[in-house]
Amino acid sequence: MGTVQRLGDTKDGGFDLKIEAKTVLEGVHLGDSIAVNGTCLTVTDFTNEDFTVGLSPETLRKTSLIELKTGSLVNLERAVQPVSRMGGHFVQGHVDGTVKADQGLLKYIVPKGFIAVDGASLTVVDVMEEEECFNFMLVAYTQQKVVIPLKEVSQKVNLEVDILGKYVERLLSSGFVDSFKGSS
Repeated sequence: MGTVQRLGDTKDGGFDLKIEAKTVLEGVHLGDSIAVNGTCLTVTDFTNEDFTVGLSPETLRKTSLIELKTGSLVNLERAVQPVSRMGGHFVQGHVDGTVKADQGLLKYIVPKGFIAVDGASLTVVDVMEEEECFNFMLVAYTQQKVVIPLKEVSQKVNLEVDILGKYVERLLSSGFVDSFKGSS
């Protein structure tokens, strides 16, 4: 985890976020990706104790990062390398939405499937279609390592659904599968 030091405008008219985080900085370089609460961001500056990332207007619209304050704790994760073990699912850091899982996102969420909540890869326990929500369980170890238990009721979190569901939907809607049926 890291701690927000500053969130605000830059001299050149942009917006950035500075985070104290010794644990993810070993071997970091300018241009590296670090996920902050599940949002893939590019390192624009760093020291031995903190790093800065730029925030685009799209990132501010699609994520909960705009609601962070100085002192907020955030989940941090470096980009996975192809030789790393994967203990969860492929989390890209491309946030699909925040807080309420509307039908547009809910269709990709399945019991025993994966969901990233503020960047933490979690297993879905149940999906309640009518209430437009889902639930998951956090074991004690995970609760100590992520910021989710610190959230207040109705506070925004970043959600990223499993990319495989999106690929399957796109493939099926493209007519690709039907083209095979017609050729046999």
